[in-house]
Amino acid sequence: MKVLETPIPDLLVAELEPRGDDRGFFARAFCRDELAAAGVADTAVLQINDSFSARKGTLRGMHYQLPPSAETKMVRCIRGALWDVALDLRPDSATFGQWHGVELTAENRRMLIVPRGFAHGFMTLTDETEMLYFVTAAYDPERERGVRWNDPRFGIRWPMDPVVISEKDAGQRGFDPDWHLP
Repeated sequence: MKVLETPIPDLLVAELEPRGDDRGFFARAFCRDELAAAGVADTAVLQINDSFSARKGTLRGMHYQLPPSAETKMVRCIRGALWDVALDLRPDSATFGQWHGVELTAENRRMLIVPRGFAHGFMTLTDETEMLYFVTAAYDPERERGVRWNDPRFGIRWPMDPVVISEKDAGQRGFDPDWHLP
């Protein structure tokens, strides 16, 4: 696998390096040692989640958990296509409040590596989009937080207005440091 930097430190994109022949290909999709060499310290996967969205324009996010339940997420699209976004909410970060989006598709086989302290969300670009994401902490409803997907403070640019969004995600509160940060 090849690990690429983004404009936000510690937020990375991993690309497969397929080895192919007439049967198809083989590629490593996860390697703790390669990720550690790229600076990812948090790779102890505790959960693997599968998310399926039936309709193009489904928006899910922007979700994260406060410490000590903060998690690293490794996100990969396995069917369809999605616009994946990470928002830096690390209080001491020089890039606090900045976001970065990456198109993940079943064809490009990219994986976004979202470190602790980032909110994460995505919008489907096709019908019948499915993704797997590997997380390093168990779900903790008491420490769960969310940032409103269209909070003007952050100005996240989505490819379209949401067609489908849950009441919970649509109703997330505007950014409030006293509630959103540890």
